[in-house]
Amino acid sequence: MEGSIAKELYSESLQLSSAELGSEPIACGDLQDDGPLWDVSDEELDRDSDLDREWQRRHDQFHTIGYRDGLISGKEASAQEGFNIGFKQSVLAGYNWGVARGVTSALACLPDALKERLIEDQEKRNKFQGVYETVHSVSTTDALKFFHDDVLRKKEEEQSEHSKASSNVSGMSKDSSGCSHLENYVGELQSLLLESPAIKSHLSVK
Repeated sequence: MEGSIAKELYSESLQLSSAELGSEPIACGDLQDDGPLWDVSDEELDRDSDLDREWQRRHDQFHTIGYRDGLISGKEASAQEGFNIGFKQSVLAGYNWGVARGVTSALACLPDALKERLIEDQEKRNKFQGVYETVHSVSTTDALKFFHDDVLRKKEEEQSEHSKASSNVSGMSKDSSGCSHLENYVGELQSLLLESPAIKSHLSVK
C-alpha cells in the first residue's frame, strides 16, 4: 500500500515537472514573438539619436549665424554712431570750407572790370586774390589734417579746462597757434565779405 502511494506521488511530481518543462518552449516562443518589439525599440532609439544629432547640428549652425550677425550689427551700430558724431563735428566746417573755395574761385574767374564793380578798393581785391590762392593751395588731405588737428586741440582744451597745471596751459596755448587753419581762412574771407556788400554768400558763422 505504501508503495502504491509513493508511486502515485512520484508520478504526480513527474507530471508537474513535465508540465513545467513543456511550458518553457512556450515562454521562449513568447519571447520570440516579442522579438519584433525589441527591434522597433532599437529603430526608435536610432531615430531619436539621429534627431538629437540633427538638433545639435542646427543649434550649432544657428548659434554661429546669430553670433556672426550680432557682431556685424554691433559693428554697424558702432560705425553709425561714430559717423553721426563725426558728421556733427565736421558738417559746419566742411560747408564753410566749400563756400570759401567756391566764392574765391568765382571771384577769380570774373573779368577785371566786373571785379572793380563788385570790389571798388584795389587793396581789397588783392586780399580776395590772396585768400583765393591760399585756399586753393590747401589740398583735400591737408584740409582733413587741419580739421583733425583742430578737433584734437579743442578736446585738449576741454580736458584741461579744470586743470591748473601751468605746463598744460602753456602746451595748450602752443598748440592753439597752429591748428585753426581752416577757421582762419574762412574768418578772413568772412571779414572781407562783410566789407563788400555787393558780394552775397552763405557762410555760416559759429
